[in-house]
Order: sequence, then structure tokens, then C-alpha cells
Amino acid sequence: MKKIKKSKYMLALATSVLTGAVVYAMPTTAASIPFSDIKNDSSEEELYRAVSDLYSKGIVFGTTSTTFSPYENLTRGEAAYFLAEALQLDTKNVENPGFKDVPTTHTYYGHIAALAAKNIIQKSESYNPSNPITRSQMAKIITLGFELEQASRILAPFTDFTNDIETNRYIQTLVNYSITQGTSTTQFSPYTYVKRGQMSLFIYRALEKFEDDFYITGIE
Repeated sequence: MKKIKKSKYMLALATSVLTGAVVYAMPTTAASIPFSDIKNDSSEEELYRAVSDLYSKGIVFGTTSTTFSPYENLTRGEAAYFLAEALQLDTKNVENPGFKDVPTTHTYYGHIAALAAKNIIQKSESYNPSNPITRSQMAKIITLGFELEQASRILAPFTDFTNDIETNRYIQTLVNYSITQGTSTTQFSPYTYVKRGQMSLFIYRALEKFEDDFYITGIE
């Protein structure tokens, strides 16, 4: 497992528009966020803190200049952007992974290509960047992206694990690291879509653990 050291994040500038996706330029520092749909109170305290921190570093962006849409489904393209920026990957000098639905002019081309180069996402015929990302897919890319120590045993009490053992290990890994948990005490809902706010929380928690040099090892 690699350590991600504290460092200044590069300003993310993406202004191209494709299929209605708009990425807003991010400030390098921010005392607060300009989004009116996240409350800075006890009801959304961690969410506000997560989005504020990630937004100030150029890792996440809003759906408009004043809304973040935390309860809106996150697309696979947005997920690639969030994660690649969190990992500080080079999204400019990239090799084309060959997805037929991600041309070099695509808003998230560089971020998707950067993740493919690191084998965080699998190279195939299509990437489906406009489709929402599921909780099981999220577990995989966060586990591989942050190079988390993968769980060797499946111990979580979820009755709806997938039929794929490898995918279940990614889910268990995030549970081990306290990055996410189930949607109930017995359900993980692996095929439910991830919300924009949820992904921000997952990435924020992962970064916090590395930045504090605090690690939770996988359950043996």
C-alpha cells in the first residue's frame, strides 16, 4: 500500500463541454463553498467539510456555480475526474485507452485515460462515461486507486454481496478501512448508484487516513 503524502493539489481547469457535462474551474483555496444545497450544520457536517476540502483542492466540482447536487447520481465520467484528481495523476500526458465512447475531445478523456493507464479501470470497448457508477464499481476503483491492502476474508454481514468474489473483497476492504459501510446492517446494495455527495465522502475519508498516516489493515 502506497502512502499519499500531503502536498499542494494542482488547480483543475476543465472548461470543455460534451453531452451537457460542464466542469467548473476550481479555486486553489476556499474558506467555504459556494453551494447552497449543502448545509453547514449538524445535519450535513461531514458532507460540508468533505466537499469544502475537496473543492478547495480542485478535486470535485458542482453541477452549477451555486449547486453541488450531493444527492444526484454520480456518472462514471465524474467519478474518473474526482478520483484522478484525488490521486494527483497526470491527466495531460496520457495514452489513449481506446474506449470508443471516450474520444480525445471528451471532457473527462484525460482522467479516464489516466485511470486506465494505472489499471484502476479496465480497458474494454466502451467506458460508458455518462452512466451512473454503482457502489460495487466505486469500491473497486477506490481500493485500486489508493492501493489499499485488500481484505483476505469476507466478514461483513451483508446478504446481498455480488456473485463475484473479487468485487466482494473490494467492498470488504472499504469496510475494513471505514471508508464506507452498508446501506443497512445487512445490506450493502452493490448495484445501487453512488451519489455525488457520497463519492466526495468516500474520497475525503480515504485521503484523511493517508494524510494522517493512519492505516487500518485488512482483516485476516
